[in-house]
Formats: sequence, C-alpha cells, structure tokens
Amino acid sequence: VQLQASGGGRVQAGDSLRLACAISGGTSSTLLMAWFRQTPWNEREFVASIAWYSGNIVYEDSVRGRFTISRDNAKNMVYLEMKYLKPEDTAIYYCARRRAGRSSYETWGRGTQVTVSS
Repeated sequence: VQLQASGGGRVQAGDSLRLACAISGGTSSTLLMAWFRQTPWNEREFVASIAWYSGNIVYEDSVRGRFTISRDNAKNMVYLEMKYLKPEDTAIYYCARRRAGRSSYETWGRGTQVTVSS
C-alpha cells in the first residue's frame, strides 16, 4: 500500500485548504486512516483519524470545529478539509494508515506542506 498526500500550499490566516490522500495497493485490511502533522521543532502530532469502514472520527483538540476528515471508500481517498487556518497550523501534513490488528500506523505518505501566514 502506498499513500500520496496532496493539496498543501501557502495561505493567509483564516483561509481554507483541502488536503487529499490517495491510497493505492488495496484497503481491505485498513482499520484507520489518519492525518498527522510535523514542524521542525515539534514531534509529529496526531490531527484526525477516521475508521475506514465505520466512519468513526477522532480529532485533536486544537483542530476540532475547524478541520473535517472524510473518506471516499469507492475512490480510496481520504480528505482533510481545513478552515479558519492559523499560523500554528503550519506544518508538513502526512496521511497514515493503520491496519486491523496493529497497534500503530505503519504506512505513511510523503507529506504535503501547509504554510499559514498571519
């Protein structure tokens, strides 16, 4: 399985962006898909996850109400709609996959840069 994130860019505070993660190689064993982000001075942090089959969603507190994660099972795509962006949202955003029966995310995409200026 391979993941390819796209949709990043440079925006102003208050703007919106939509990230997309294309999943190739099959999703039958996928339990969760998630978005993480990382800055040079912070560890990679969890942003949001969505259960591939049930659709159950979890958000990190700082993005709840501003970001929306969704998936399209038919197209093998996961999205992250980001609204009311803040400078502190600036990071490289990665999509990740966790398989059923595993305790961690094993498959990661290459990441897409999001830069929010004030």
